[in-house]
Amino acid sequence: MDLSELRTIRLEREGGVAIVTLDRPDRMNAWTGRMHTEYREVFAHLEADPTVRAAVVTGAGRAFCAGADTAALEGHAAAGGYDRGLPPEPATPGHGVRPEYDHAFAWHYGLRFPVVAAVNGAAAGVGLVLACYCDLRFVAADAKLTTSAPRLGLPAEYGLSWVLPRLVGIGHAADLLISSRVIRGTEAERIGLANRALPTPDVLPAARAWAQAVATEVAPSSAALAKAQLYADLHGDVGAAVAVGERLLDETIAGADYAEGVAAWMGKRPPAFPDLPAGPGPRLPG
Repeated sequence: MDLSELRTIRLEREGGVAIVTLDRPDRMNAWTGRMHTEYREVFAHLEADPTVRAAVVTGAGRAFCAGADTAALEGHAAAGGYDRGLPPEPATPGHGVRPEYDHAFAWHYGLRFPVVAAVNGAAAGVGLVLACYCDLRFVAADAKLTTSAPRLGLPAEYGLSWVLPRLVGIGHAADLLISSRVIRGTEAERIGLANRALPTPDVLPAARAWAQAVATEVAPSSAALAKAQLYADLHGDVGAAVAVGERLLDETIAGADYAEGVAAWMGKRPPAFPDLPAGPGPRLPG
């Protein structure tokens, strides 16, 4: 897909940071097959750009993503089956790092750069799923968040039953997944779902500031390794995590990024870290 054909996603760049906006404000950015396709295409484009060091995902207007579009929900019910709305061969960003990541939304874990969700308003159903697969979440204090699925007679979507307990613990995950009750951003922060709950006007600026700091102050190689270790270790054991960490330490301490980081620290100047090659994140053993 040519990015000039985007209709539901808006892409902007601020130096090494990409701002990805779900752009159907008249429908509270409700998720459609086209949006799903375009979202993957955009991240495949970003993955192929070595100058991208972080990304922010947010919503246009007053919502982040209010879940699946109601027309799609009605269509599923009428057809008696679920249509993901994707083309036969959708873009595959983040694929090839670990087999576990080669699935819808889980591919975020295979990206070499961090993704921050700036949840500026309602996040329901697949909108909450999307936020949970991002690496951090800055949430509007009064935003409404809900899993939605049980109220529609559906199960936990897209692996949310795996993701949510790892963010908030089993008790809170059981509460949210079973009851599908609505929580506000302030509660999301209290239970660990949100990194920070902020006044709505401050959400996107805070997310952009975090991403810009990573893009300018952190070695892209180190950010990529830290992200790769984080999610690989969720699938492994502590001994393997220690062993991999020791091996990576031996490798990176002999590298140019470590030398530059030390020189910048000692010289009290900003570091000048090179971009990483285009492509997904590092492949770690395990």
